[in-house]
Amino acid sequence: MEEKNNEATPQRATGHLLDAQLVPINIPLFIEQIKQEPTWKDSDRNTITVFKTNGLRIVLIALHAGAEMVKHTANGHISVQVLEGQMKFTTDHQSVELSKGQMLALHERIPHSVLAIKESVFLLTLTTTLGEK
Repeated sequence: MEEKNNEATPQRATGHLLDAQLVPINIPLFIEQIKQEPTWKDSDRNTITVFKTNGLRIVLIALHAGAEMVKHTANGHISVQVLEGQMKFTTDHQSVELSKGQMLALHERIPHSVLAIKESVFLLTLTTTLGEK
């Protein structure tokens, strides 16, 4: 298996390992990193992809209180695990409030939105189509 790293960008001075046989993911370090970046200070959210391979992606997302991810859909199954804060996850048929330590799973192509009731950090795990990187 070929190891893959993301590239450094003007926003992120260093890249990190995205795909290998074993990818250690230091969540507290990534949370600290995204909360120190200009994007966090200048907007209502910041994200970092912590793992990305054929068929699976894991993204750490931080939202300021009141930030909303407007209604959208995902092409794959998702799970949302709240690491900090409190948020409201809404589909056309149901709403649920999630706090630290709680999670949910959602089937593909179901429209949903996310609202941060308090400053929140969560892990989004998304299945992707084979061949999609």
